[in-house]
Amino acid sequence: MTTINPYLIFNGNCEEAFNFYKSVFRGEFEFFGRFNDMPKEDGCDEPMPEEFGNRIMHVSLPIGKNMLMGSDSNPSMGNVTIGQNVNISINTDTKEEADRLFAGLSKEGKVTMPMDDTFWGDYFGMTEDQFGVEWMISFKKPQ
Repeated sequence: MTTINPYLIFNGNCEEAFNFYKSVFRGEFEFFGRFNDMPKEDGCDEPMPEEFGNRIMHVSLPIGKNMLMGSDSNPSMGNVTIGQNVNISINTDTKEEADRLFAGLSKEGKVTMPMDDTFWGDYFGMTEDQFGVEWMISFKKPQ
């Protein structure tokens, strides 16, 4: 079953926000990683400024059958404007469905990260559609 999950982006206080959400929803993080945790080959070509390395690269908090996800902005993204810091994350059951959705949403839009295998194990990509809505498409490979 394909699911849609909100993805929030913060300007350095993602950890604080998600610890708050964790206490409210009484859950445990499924994933919690910092930019410093990224393997060098998966990071940007330029070194990450030290002050950004401790920021949150990705966090996911299950809420019922859904997932609240988030990260901090990074130097390549710049700061986000609160209120315009939401992406829609779609998780699919197959790689083919991920590719189909990504291709459809990317048509006349702008690919910001092509679909590819990631170091965290998902097949993942990001795109902005022709209306300016930002999408994250992910297929979690069976373990």
